[in-house]
Amino acid sequence: MTTEVADDIRANFSLAGRVALVTGGGGGLGGGMAVALAAAGADIALCDVAPAGMEAVARQIEELGRRCQTITGDLRERADIVRMVQAVEAAYGRLDIAANSAGINIRKPALEYGEEEWDKIIDINLKALFFCCQEETQAMLRTGKGKIINISSLLVENGFKNRSIYAASKGGVASMSRVLAAEWGPRNIYVNCIGPGQMLTPFTQKLFLETPDGEAIRSKIPLGRFGTGADLAGAVVFLASDASDYILGQTIYVDGGWLINIY
Repeated sequence: MTTEVADDIRANFSLAGRVALVTGGGGGLGGGMAVALAAAGADIALCDVAPAGMEAVARQIEELGRRCQTITGDLRERADIVRMVQAVEAAYGRLDIAANSAGINIRKPALEYGEEEWDKIIDINLKALFFCCQEETQAMLRTGKGKIINISSLLVENGFKNRSIYAASKGGVASMSRVLAAEWGPRNIYVNCIGPGQMLTPFTQKLFLETPDGEAIRSKIPLGRFGTGADLAGAVVFLASDASDYILGQTIYVDGGWLINIY
C-alpha cells in the first residue's frame, strides 16, 4: 500500500472539523457513541432530558481535547427539537453528523399495555426521531452534506417477548430511515441505522445481571457477553465518516452474533 493510499484511508475515517449531535447523549449507548465520535475528531453536542448523565460524558469528550455542548430538552416537544438544532448551529456554526439515540422501553406482556404507554414509547422512539431527522437535515443542507445515524434494534429482525411496542417503534425507525435515505441521498444527506444487540446499560443491568433470564439471553450470544456503548464505536464512526459515502439506507447490527445464532 502506498503512503498516499494509506493517507487517504486515514483521512476518510477522520471526523476532524466536523460537528456531531447525539440525542440521548447521557445514556450508556448515546454516551459511548459521543465519546467515539470525539475520539475520531468531532466536536460534540449532547442532548438529553436530564443533565446529570451528560456531565460525565462531556468530561470524557473534553479530556480528548474536543469541545462539548450539553442541551437539556424533551424531544417529545417540537419546540425543544428546534431549539436543540438552533443551539448546535449557534455554538458551532454547522451540523455535520447526528446520532439519534434517545429512546425508552417499557417491558410488559402485550395484553397488559395501556394506551398511555403506547403513546409514550412511540412518541419518543419514533415520532420525536422523525422530527429530529427533519430539523437536523435542514441544518445539514446549509452545510452541504450530512450523516444521520438512527438507532434501530435487532428486534426488527426477530421477536422477543414483552417488547411489542418497543419492537414496533424500532421497526418504524428502520423503515422510515430507508425512505429518508431515498429522499435525501440525492441531496448529500446519508441516513443509515445501527441495530444494537443485547446491550448492558443502566436500564438493562438488573434484567441482564440479576435474573435467570439474563443468563439465558447471554448464553445465546456467540461472543458470550453483553455489548456496551463502546461496542458501537466502530459502526458509528464509520457511518459518520466519508468512508461510508456509498452506503445509504442500511442497518448495521452490532449484536455479538445474536442474529446468526441458529441454536
